Amino acid sequence: MRLRLNLTVQDLAYRFGTKRTVVARAFHTIINICNAVLVPCLLFWPEQELQRLTLPACFRQKYSKCVSVIDCLEVFIERPAKLKARAQTWSSYKSHNTAKYLISITPQGTVNFISSGWGGCTSDRHITEHSGYLDNINPGDVILANRGFDIKDTLSYYGATVETPAFTKGKKQLDAKDVETTRTLASVRIHVERVTGIVKNRYTILGGTIPIHMLEPDVTTKFSTLDKIVRVCCALINASESVVPVN
Repeated sequence: MRLRLNLTVQDLAYRFGTKRTVVARAFHTIINICNAVLVPCLLFWPEQELQRLTLPACFRQKYSKCVSVIDCLEVFIERPAKLKARAQTWSSYKSHNTAKYLISITPQGTVNFISSGWGGCTSDRHITEHSGYLDNINPGDVILANRGFDIKDTLSYYGATVETPAFTKGKKQLDAKDVETTRTLASVRIHVERVTGIVKNRYTILGGTIPIHMLEPDVTTKFSTLDKIVRVCCALINASESVVPVN
C-alpha cells in the first residue's frame, strides 16, 4: 500500500489502528528484506549467450548484439536546506530537485541494472562511468541510448559500442539514411521509456516528492531508503509481463 498507493505513514497507522512508529518500522524492515533477498533473485545481468538466444524479433535484424537499453529515471525529492545539496540535486530537465538513477533493460524488457541515486544535475555520462554499470559490459556488446549519453569513447575501452539517434547540430536536416536509422533505433529504444513509465505509474510512491530523510545512506549497505525502494520496485516489475513483444 505504501509503494503502490503512496499512502502516508500517518494514513496507514490510522487504517490499521496502530502507531506511526510501528508502521514506519514495519515498512523499513520489509524494504530491507526485499532489497537483500528479492532484488538479487529478480534483478540481475543475464549471460550474453542466453540473451542472444531469446532475442525478440524487433531486435534481431538491426541490433542482434544489443545487451542493454539505457536511460535515466528521475524521482522528485524535497528541496534540501543546504545550498550546495540544493544545487547538486537540481535538475534543469525536470525543473525540480531530483534523485537520478541510471536504469538499463535487456532487449527482452527486464531491468538488468539500476544504479544508486545521484543528484539531478549529474550528467548521464558521469553516472554511466561511475555507477558500476560498465562492469557488466563485454567486448562486442551493443548498447542503445539517447543523445545525452556521450559515452562512445568510454565504451570503446571495453570493446563495446553505443547506438544513439543522429545529431542535427550543424545540419539543416538529416539525410535519408540518418532518418531511417534514427527511426529504427527509436522504435526499440522506446521500450526503456515504457519500463520507467510503468515503474513510476504502478508504484506511485516514486511519482510523489520523496522526503529528504529517505536519502540518507545505510551504513551497512551504502544504499539510501529511496535507493532500496527503487530497486525493489524495479525487481517487482521484472516479475510482471514484459513490455517487449516476443514476435
